[in-house]
Amino acid sequence: MRAINLLIMLIGVQLVGVQLGLGAALAQDKGTLDPKPLPPLANPSDPATPAKELFGRAREAAPLEPDPIGFYSRGCLAGAEQLPANGPQWQVMRLSRNRSWGHPRLVAFMKKFTAKAATAAGWPGLLIGDMSQPRGGPMLTGHASHQIGLDADVWLTPAPDRELTPLEREEMSATDMVREDLLDVREGVWTDGQLAIIRTAAMDPQVQRIFVNAAIKRAMCRAAAGEAWMRKVRPMYGHNYHFHIRLFCPDGSNCRDQDPTPAGDGCDASLASWFTEEMRHPKKSNKVWPPMTMAKLPAACQTVLRAD
Repeated sequence: MRAINLLIMLIGVQLVGVQLGLGAALAQDKGTLDPKPLPPLANPSDPATPAKELFGRAREAAPLEPDPIGFYSRGCLAGAEQLPANGPQWQVMRLSRNRSWGHPRLVAFMKKFTAKAATAAGWPGLLIGDMSQPRGGPMLTGHASHQIGLDADVWLTPAPDRELTPLEREEMSATDMVREDLLDVREGVWTDGQLAIIRTAAMDPQVQRIFVNAAIKRAMCRAAAGEAWMRKVRPMYGHNYHFHIRLFCPDGSNCRDQDPTPAGDGCDASLASWFTEEMRHPKKSNKVWPPMTMAKLPAACQTVLRAD
């Protein structure tokens, strides 16, 4: 029975992992100082055209009332705002990706959160990774979530006490917090500062979930087991260089929230199961998933794409 339960959990986690976008390497891929525009599509109205090809070519937000449409891994974003590249206590990384957009609620959250978190950690500031594209939707590379402007990645590396150069923003790598055996965090690399910034995010009532590597969750359980906010912090593959913040859908929006987080602090047997050989080194699936087309997204996403 235990083996069957583990198999069911592994299959479920792999599916969620596909939705979130696995692979820490993707988050650390270098950008460029000279991004080239994508060539126009020969037939963008073809129903078989992958939605990521359409949304990946949008350079500006849709001039519509702000609305996160659909689900975190199957939707789009109207009326997005862009987080400025520099703030009092943040710097946006990989500017060439043009993924620093979000619902106005997420942008406002990031501005306040970075100040609180940097103060709590004693850091000069935070480094911000991917949020969403200008009109949300599926991305050409990396994530399968981040589609409705309510997800943001925050590096677990402190910002320096100076402004990074454009080249550093494109090529600098975050620090891996997790040991090579995936069983725990790296001693002397994971600190109270990383714990403080995640705690600051999780304690905000706007935050629905936070995704971290299982080894990071294990380290957090040693320091904060039993604290109510810990139920929001969920283990997920990758996420050893950064953590992922997900906000609740705003009231009155055309957005669907993820299921509520399970009860408890998550420091129980469900966490221990992540450290089995099967979970640490899952077998790669040979299944090829067809690209998502516009027919798979909410109908309103057509309006978002066409808006000008």
